[in-house]
Amino acid sequence: MSKIRVLIVDDAVVFRRVMSDELSEDPALEVVGTAANGRIALAKLPQLNPDLVILDIEMPELDGLQTLAALRKTHPKLPVIMFSALTERGAVATLDALALGATGYFPKPACDGGLDAAVEVVRTQLIPEIKAICSKGKAAVLQCAAPLARRKAAGRVEILAIGASTGGPNALAEIFTVLPADLPVPIVIVQHMPPMFTRLLAERLTSISKLHVREGQAGDVLKHGHAWVAPGGHHMIVAKTNNTVHLQLHQDPLENSCRPAVDPLFRSVAQVFGNTALAVVLTGMGQDGLRGCEALRDAGAQVLAQDEASSVVWGMPGYVVRAGLADRVVPLSGLAPEILRRIAVGRS
Repeated sequence: MSKIRVLIVDDAVVFRRVMSDELSEDPALEVVGTAANGRIALAKLPQLNPDLVILDIEMPELDGLQTLAALRKTHPKLPVIMFSALTERGAVATLDALALGATGYFPKPACDGGLDAAVEVVRTQLIPEIKAICSKGKAAVLQCAAPLARRKAAGRVEILAIGASTGGPNALAEIFTVLPADLPVPIVIVQHMPPMFTRLLAERLTSISKLHVREGQAGDVLKHGHAWVAPGGHHMIVAKTNNTVHLQLHQDPLENSCRPAVDPLFRSVAQVFGNTALAVVLTGMGQDGLRGCEALRDAGAQVLAQDEASSVVWGMPGYVVRAGLADRVVPLSGLAPEILRRIAVGRS
């Protein structure tokens, strides 16, 4: 099998060297070139023909956003992973990059973390994501299991729970632009993102949709037509007290290497809402959400999964589908209509 060809674009010499050295040690990857800014990278693209580009956001001459915009005109499908500073400015720029068509992103390790922090991010997070993104469409087609029988019949939908990771912000944006202001159920969301990024994601979703979206806070009471994004660094769950459903946050250990994680939220939704829940598993790496979907199906809830063709990475939804936990596998363009159709059942 041919190696995955990677172009690294970053103005920091040390960071370019660290990434290049670490990526080159993996037998599945080949660093075909580096560039100190976007202008150089765009000039090299035709000759290097990479399978994926790693692109820093803050660079001289031509920054990451300008480079990405130009690159998308000539290479609309080329995967691009952004590296941004873990600051509010970096978070805003990251969301702008995702809106421009970036495939994924990573917060750049802070300088005070030293090279060891950068190496750890590259080895444990970046390399697996590169392989997951670039393996799309190359793996053998896997048989999908038929949906498992529920132990309890589904009831009228009273909550929508969504889990997402790589590619999730754009998938959420496409869904939220369609949902109406009078949606008769609350929405709770886990998107794998660090602190600050989740607040800005909520603000971004509010700006493009008819719904009010906010970062979840402990004690928030769930209301119809509102949505909450789990805050970075915290697990978010739902709880019921005196017939009122509210949010709780905690910092228990990571699950599936994530905090927030989808599984804790989904488990709590299964416990509180049972067969009146509707869960959606969107594009993302790993299997976060699988155990939560098992609890939801046992409770009689409905589960939708994004299909492979429209997913940036068919990890999270793929695990759910192959386990037979999805009632239906739906392309991204069809998810909002399918969600609305299921919510409308029993509300005539």
